[in-house]
Amino acid sequence: MVRIMDFQALDRAASILSGGRLEHTRLGPLPEAHRPRNEAEAYQLQAAVRRRLSVAGYGEPVGRKIGCTTTVMQEYLKIPNPCAGFVYAPTVRERAGEFDFSSFLRVGVECEIVVRLADDLPASGASYTRSRVSPAVHTVMCGIEVVDDRWVDYGSMDVATLIADDFFGAGCVLGEPLMAWRELELESLTGSMSINGIQVGSGVGGDIMGHPLEALVWLANTAVLHGIPLQGGEFVLLGSMVRTKWLEPGDLVEIEISGLGSSSALFI
Repeated sequence: MVRIMDFQALDRAASILSGGRLEHTRLGPLPEAHRPRNEAEAYQLQAAVRRRLSVAGYGEPVGRKIGCTTTVMQEYLKIPNPCAGFVYAPTVRERAGEFDFSSFLRVGVECEIVVRLADDLPASGASYTRSRVSPAVHTVMCGIEVVDDRWVDYGSMDVATLIADDFFGAGCVLGEPLMAWRELELESLTGSMSINGIQVGSGVGGDIMGHPLEALVWLANTAVLHGIPLQGGEFVLLGSMVRTKWLEPGDLVEIEISGLGSSSALFI
């Protein structure tokens, strides 16, 4: 039987997490009585936080992100499985983005392959496989995920709370969308990231769960399980091919993925 948070604990935890983001304040662990105890409760709390942020004018979710789909990120965060969150409209840029460095608590960047869906992936279609999600993918692009360490000490945080807070998600820069992506071998694409002209990391598409679309399969099934199935028009950041890089004011971040082009982000 799936455990569900009681209303009082859910409301209090959602207030704390949304308040931290809206008030630009670092948070420590949630009080034990208000802490999600498993993945089901984590995504339940994430939905409650999302509702509060929307009411507060934070913006509407327009995409999803998946963290810890690569060995390099699983080893870095010491989390052995994927975790998902939402991306909000005001935090999305295209091609070459600019961000206010001071609007983050500790900003970092990641190098990702991104898909945009043409069709829904509804509950009626589960359990999904790669061959069943592939027809729903409209375009593929490169992307910079922007993350924010909103914690006093993220290493001390439980995974369920990190999920409830959109797993560090803080925005993205989307590259030029490619409709003819089926001509590419996504698992063979090479990606690299540079900061101020110096390469700081690289990887290949196959680092993402063996094939980038396997991350989409995972999310499609997980989203159905938690009552938030993927919808046509949404984009999905599939996970970073390089370890998170933390930034300083004025940093220029550039990524390039073979076959998908490049994108950049300037933090001023």
